[in-house]
Amino acid sequence: MAVFAGMTHWLMGSGSLGWPELAQLFAHFLVLSLISVGGAINTAADMQRFVVQEHGWLSAAQFNTSVAIAQAAPGPNVLFVAVLGFNLAGVAGLVAAMSGIMLPSTLLALKAGRLTEQYRESRAIRAFNAGLGPLSIGLLLSTGWVLLQPYLGHGSQRIGAFALAAVAVLALVRTKISPIWLIALGAVVGALGGV
Repeated sequence: MAVFAGMTHWLMGSGSLGWPELAQLFAHFLVLSLISVGGAINTAADMQRFVVQEHGWLSAAQFNTSVAIAQAAPGPNVLFVAVLGFNLAGVAGLVAAMSGIMLPSTLLALKAGRLTEQYRESRAIRAFNAGLGPLSIGLLLSTGWVLLQPYLGHGSQRIGAFALAAVAVLALVRTKISPIWLIALGAVVGALGGV
């Protein structure tokens, strides 16, 4: 019996989610996968709404920490989904979140890639591709706004958060600086107690 309890703890982690909640997480991330144009990070705003605001499974600080840790690590930006899932329910949460976010978009990308190759010169394909850029930028801006929210309630942190966000946006728009340097800047400011 102790082995079963140990396996359950390893599988479910220290999170409080049970199987029904894991099914909800999986289903919600399935839907988000279909609108994750530009990457899973563009759907972080809705992930935060679902996980933090609607269900209270994580705090806003825990959510932001999960995103920050995963974004600072080398590898694809979708890793933050794995960290979120693991923080929610251990390995089971990781599997639910990652399979939810990866399955539909992967299958859709494979099919779209074949169609795009076949009809690359079509007006519809060119219009579709042109429309994805603004959509991706809008989703990314909404994610940035959601990640700023925990810091906007504190007077001294509000100014620092806005200043750091403005510097990051300007640097990304005006220069070819690698985003990793901006993440490092944010880490240094946070470590010094700035935001």
